Amino acid sequence: MNDIVADLKARAQPWRRGNSYEDFTKGQTFRHHWGRTITASDNVLFATLTLHYNPLYTNADYARSRGFSDLVVCPLLLFNTVFGLSVEDLSEIGGPFLGVDQLTYQRPVIVGETVYANSEVIDRRETESRPGYGIVTWRTQGVTADGDVLLVYRRANLVRKRKPVSG
Repeated sequence: MNDIVADLKARAQPWRRGNSYEDFTKGQTFRHHWGRTITASDNVLFATLTLHYNPLYTNADYARSRGFSDLVVCPLLLFNTVFGLSVEDLSEIGGPFLGVDQLTYQRPVIVGETVYANSEVIDRRETESRPGYGIVTWRTQGVTADGDVLLVYRRANLVRKRKPVSG
């Protein structure tokens, strides 16, 4: 068995994941792949674990009595789902997260809906305090397959540069 593992390791090719600072340009857009269908189990578990006890998130009868067709997705779960969908393209190779601004929810999401994400680079700049990094800011949207916008926010990260820092 060790020979098989050694052979696999010898033939393995590095697969670069994520993007470096140099890969981002202002106006560049990303349609993040996969998407995620938010299930009732996802929603109830998340709402319970995060102490979101609004019955719209955990009681289908209550949600229907308020005019919804089923449970409403906890907004924080929606945000975390969309944020997570963007990580592979925007910040997977690491770098400190600098925060989220201007988060707005456009409409309630009902369990069973599938959420997708897209992002646009809205700013990119060097930083003197961390020469091995640059600051990139994105505008991200959570959308349905039909393009119905669910939420919008801006976020920024320090993003590693590909080129080594001379020192």
